[in-house]
Amino acid sequence: MTPPRCGVIGLGNMGCGIAANLDAARLLHAVWDTNASAHARFPGAQSGIAAAAGCEIVLLAVPGSAQIAALFEAGLLDGPDGRVMIDLTTSDPGATKLLADRAAVAGVEYLDAGMSGGAAGAATGRLTLMIGGAPTALARVRPVLDLIATQIFHLGPSGAGHTMKLIHNMICHTIFLATSEGCRAAERAGIPLNRAVEVLNAGNARSFVSERRFPDHIVSGGFDGRSEAGNLAKDLAMARTLFDDLEQPSAYVGLTADLLAQAGQEGLLGQDFTRLYPAYDALVQCWRNG
Repeated sequence: MTPPRCGVIGLGNMGCGIAANLDAARLLHAVWDTNASAHARFPGAQSGIAAAAGCEIVLLAVPGSAQIAALFEAGLLDGPDGRVMIDLTTSDPGATKLLADRAAVAGVEYLDAGMSGGAAGAATGRLTLMIGGAPTALARVRPVLDLIATQIFHLGPSGAGHTMKLIHNMICHTIFLATSEGCRAAERAGIPLNRAVEVLNAGNARSFVSERRFPDHIVSGGFDGRSEAGNLAKDLAMARTLFDDLEQPSAYVGLTADLLAQAGQEGLLGQDFTRLYPAYDALVQCWRNG
């Protein structure tokens, strides 16, 4: 069987690592990014939307549904029937379903694939993927996805992957803020941050946030989590809409969304999200004051 030609659109923190893994497997045929200088990382691949449109499998690692809709308008759907597009964004499931419908009209199968694992997981091929879409389409692309992910969950029809991704991120970001609040209190009480984090990780309050985010990016002083606070705020705004649409009673999604929206009012959204930790006390005070 001839190996599938793969295209990757979006060569940021996530897409670059994904493309590198496909390139190492000699499957990368085309790349494209709004930053043309990113193409130089993959000299063996063609560049351009038209080149990607000709691939059997196209992975979309762009900011969101709006960018994918623009790519559709720019000709990404032009090409032979039977292709599979994999939407790796964090997006509103309703918008995802509309994109899947548009793709189907063009003879393209569409999978939404929420990612967890961050830039490090993308670089090492150790992502977790949350998939929505046809099981037959997933079976076709599974060998390719196995090159970028170690955990792959099929969760249901179109939109299910992005639904789970928003729920996943809501929980992650809420835990990050809760851990920040607890650690700020520990420091105020005279307990060194590194010792507080050690205790969390030795007890039942441990989480990925306490085990990795705090030691690697906050206690270290690096504040280099490689994701802007604005991404967290965007996720929670979409999660709030999702919970409202589902008529799911909630408390934490609203509180976390409000605190991250306040971060926007304080001009923090362009900073690395780990910098929310030193800003946390002032952020909460401003939120309380309305």
